[in-house]
Amino acid sequence: MNREILNDYREKDDKILLAQILDKIEMVENKNKIEHTDFLDMAQIELVQKFINKIKVENYISYGGFEQAERKMFVIYPEKFNSEVVLKNLSNIVQIIRIELPDDLKGKYTHRDYLGAVIKLGVKREKVGDIVVDNNGADIIVDKDISKFLLENLSSLTRFSKSTITATNIENLRPVEIRKEEIEIIVSSLRLDNVISELARCSRNKALDIINMERVFINFQNETKKTKQIKAGDMITIRGKGRFYIKELLGQTKSGRTIIKVEKFI
Repeated sequence: MNREILNDYREKDDKILLAQILDKIEMVENKNKIEHTDFLDMAQIELVQKFINKIKVENYISYGGFEQAERKMFVIYPEKFNSEVVLKNLSNIVQIIRIELPDDLKGKYTHRDYLGAVIKLGVKREKVGDIVVDNNGADIIVDKDISKFLLENLSSLTRFSKSTITATNIENLRPVEIRKEEIEIIVSSLRLDNVISELARCSRNKALDIINMERVFINFQNETKKTKQIKAGDMITIRGKGRFYIKELLGQTKSGRTIIKVEKFI
């Protein structure tokens, strides 16, 4: 496969990631077996998706365990398979580490606590997908290669010493409860930087930093244009701050500022 296409990309990290994608594609072609990437974040997913489209690869799926997952891996497969066959065999690639808390700890831990515990054990972030949290504990979606290690070591951490920790197939993922609260924000205009400032509760300059750091996604596509106009129906994700659905433009205040009804995912 012609690797000169990588010269179209300026960022070193982008080139490294896309070179790894090309390696996976070549391995599939040469060994005639399924290959997969690590879990990627939304910016990486967008980059890889565009790259795969550009080089016209068709035998792949992106998968994170459930439809709304933010972190996904790309699974590339030989032509002799189809996507349905691959989906039925994902338990060989992805697994769940389930943590069930004792009664006295139920509801105590957040997503950050579970992720922090995994990272504390020395696991690389790219080996971990989304973490589905509820009052009773969490399902941590992981690359199957590390599931045994986590199963053997999570209970050594004080916070989980009394918890029940098991490994289970991805098909058994606990229901993903999407909780939302409705809020209203008021902005001087529908420019992206104005909206991000209100959603992230920060200054305009800080909002610009967030945008420039490629932490903002509109409808799951990275957006760095501060003057981008936001509209009703847009889904805005701010990495580190959360996800927001622009539900309705309610009108304007007497001073001409726009009132927006937003669903904030919590």
